[in-house]
Amino acid sequence: MKSWLRQHRFAMMAALGNVGKSPGSFLFNVVVVAIALALPFAGITLLDNVRPMSQQLSVDPEISLFVDASTTREQAQALAPSLRAVLKDHNAKIVFVPREQALETLKAKSGLSDVLGTLGENPLPDSYVMTLGGFNSAAEAGNVDALADQLRALPGVETVQVDSAWVRRLAALLGVLRLVLLLLALTLGMVVIAVVFNTIRLQVLTQRDEIAVSKLIGATDLFIHRPFYYTGALLGLCAGAVALGAVALALLPLNTAIAEFARLYASEFQLAPLAPLAIAALLAVSAGLGLVGAVLSVQRHLARLH
Repeated sequence: MKSWLRQHRFAMMAALGNVGKSPGSFLFNVVVVAIALALPFAGITLLDNVRPMSQQLSVDPEISLFVDASTTREQAQALAPSLRAVLKDHNAKIVFVPREQALETLKAKSGLSDVLGTLGENPLPDSYVMTLGGFNSAAEAGNVDALADQLRALPGVETVQVDSAWVRRLAALLGVLRLVLLLLALTLGMVVIAVVFNTIRLQVLTQRDEIAVSKLIGATDLFIHRPFYYTGALLGLCAGAVALGAVALALLPLNTAIAEFARLYASEFQLAPLAPLAIAALLAVSAGLGLVGAVLSVQRHLARLH
């Protein structure tokens, strides 16, 4: 165990020594990789802030049920127990709207009271307005159409309208954003690996003579490769930290603009930095990308020195 730790400590010190020999080049590569990482990190921060906000929105869809015009008032009101039975798991608020009340509401809101008065007979049917609860997310509330189908099957029901379209659109939009962010992250991840690959390649070529001497005195391939692995991981880790710092700094002017906009809607929404666990995960991913680039470069270029 002590030997293993000693070897890794030596490799880490060798990697830091390589960085110290050309700090300008290392810092330049850190900036290049950080620019590639900043965009997906910013997207992750945005989605992390939007996701709980979308869950906190009122996702209580309404269902409007219109009774058949030939149904009597008593028969229409007798539908209430059946409606409660269908919606028993969703904490539904069921309101019966008589046709007379619906007509008066239409006159008041449409400004067409004179036109509607010439009809002589009320064309509107009795109806129910049902507000559903018990949904924890927009995606879950999008499944309310299944309940609407059960309501349409009840006797005396002519039409059922569901206003869950906006809920499905919201869930679909978040899904599209996640997919776009994933594709962007994969593309820029390849950029990070390419930058680290080229950086390690240059280091291998620069230290060709040192590597040849090490092999002559019996150094194993793993002993020679390990410092380059640490250099790649260190490059990815530093670039990830710089990218996260840039995103955190960008939140300050963004929140100033967002606060003015949110105030118009009586909201105090602000973009918050990522949680420590998420930051640690992104730093691990950054270091992992650097390590992958280093491994690929070492295996390709050191093999030519054998």
